[in-house]
Amino acid sequence: MILVLQRVTRAAVRVAGETVGEIGTGLLVLGCVEPADDENAVDEAARKTAEMRIFGDAEGRMNRDVREAGGAILAVSQFTLGADLSRGRRPGFEGAAKPEAAEPLFARYVAALRAYGVRVETGRFRAMMEVELVNDGPVTFHWRSKRPAEGGGQGR
Repeated sequence: MILVLQRVTRAAVRVAGETVGEIGTGLLVLGCVEPADDENAVDEAARKTAEMRIFGDAEGRMNRDVREAGGAILAVSQFTLGADLSRGRRPGFEGAAKPEAAEPLFARYVAALRAYGVRVETGRFRAMMEVELVNDGPVTFHWRSKRPAEGGGQGR
């Protein structure tokens, strides 16, 4: 799974002019399920998201996770994160799981975040969305789940 985590002071997602998800302080998470992802990869992504200490403490150090900061998460599925831009001028999307596989795994990611006690809002899977955010810092991180390397070894 590929995640882009952005610390925000506010974020919202709209579909056809209707706000379908909105948060104040917290994280905007853009997520892409990859073809090799399974329930374990998604569960690890949720744990990492919930426990990542990227919010400031009283001294301004990044020592608090989203729950400790009293924040929420706006989780938006974004298959384009899995795009391959290495060939030609048109992206290849083989790096993103097919929607039939990705949708239930992304739903599991959201459910796992909620199980960690985080308030989670979402976009709408397979919809054309408008995402608005105010990046706090700016603080933005990119994370990718580990996958077995070719030949059976451990991933990155």
